Amino acid sequence: MNHDISRSLFHKALALMPGGVNSPVRAFKSVGGEPFFAKRAEGAYLFDVDGNRYLDFSSQLMNVNLGHGHPTLVAAIQEAAGRLATIGPFHAN
Repeated sequence: MNHDISRSLFHKALALMPGGVNSPVRAFKSVGGEPFFAKRAEGAYLFDVDGNRYLDFSSQLMNVNLGHGHPTLVAAIQEAAGRLATIGPFHAN
């Protein structure tokens, strides 16, 4: 697997924040190696900026059930977003 672009991005990130990421877990220190930079996700897979494909074994709750970018879910979110003027807390006047 090629990781040249991810490696370059990680070294740039190290100059911007401690550990180069916002979580010690994502820094890979406990298992060795360096983090990859995800570019997109589809179904059970993640794709990094170097073109590598990974099976997402650590998917979050929603992705475990539906996968990344499920077309029905994406369409529902887009349709709902089109009806919303704002997203955030609502305040009574």
